[in-house]
Amino acid sequence: MSRIIIVDDHPLFRAALRQTLVGVSVEEAGDLPALNAALEADRDCDLVLLDLNMPGAHGFSGLLLLRAQYPEVPVMIISAVEDPQIIRRTFELGAAGYLPKSAGPAEIRAAIDTVLSGGIAVPDGVGLGAGDEQTVLVRRLATLTPQQIRVLMMLSDGLMNKQIAFELAISEATVKAHVSSILQKLDVDSRTQAVIASARIERGQFEQLLAPSDAP
Repeated sequence: MSRIIIVDDHPLFRAALRQTLVGVSVEEAGDLPALNAALEADRDCDLVLLDLNMPGAHGFSGLLLLRAQYPEVPVMIISAVEDPQIIRRTFELGAAGYLPKSAGPAEIRAAIDTVLSGGIAVPDGVGLGAGDEQTVLVRRLATLTPQQIRVLMMLSDGLMNKQIAFELAISEATVKAHVSSILQKLDVDSRTQAVIASARIERGQFEQLLAPSDAP
């Protein structure tokens, strides 16, 4: 029996989605820490249904972290956002499917069956395209390690190196090494620019990452 984990901060939505899933083992998580605990307890998971925007998920950073930490687990985004560009970016970051929250039960089951069968579930009317400069940039973001993504998220929360080191139980020297690698991978020159880049990543503003930074 397939194991699916629904990750959404709205219990009523999780319950409604669960009712559409038959013949599978369904678990629920209200945030990323709860999902992480479930996957650490048992990594044998056939699909994660992830809300793109919820507290603690840091937008696209949440998807980046999940794909980096558990690359073997397929992830389908379920979101109220139906912007084709945002949808394309999720696939570039490794999503196996995208399901608008406006979808009906039959559409939901069909999309999930597609992903469970090894396919990719793309909403009607959305073309993934052949790639562009922004696509290349997004793929570079996917090279961040799980720890680097955590550090980047903490930078965007305003934490200093000493605080990040404490939270992650690593040395300040290791944090500095992670920050240096993040700057290189994001092609920015300073911690401030990395924070701005992180905010843009979370909002899906990838095109702005290509423009000159407005920070010193």
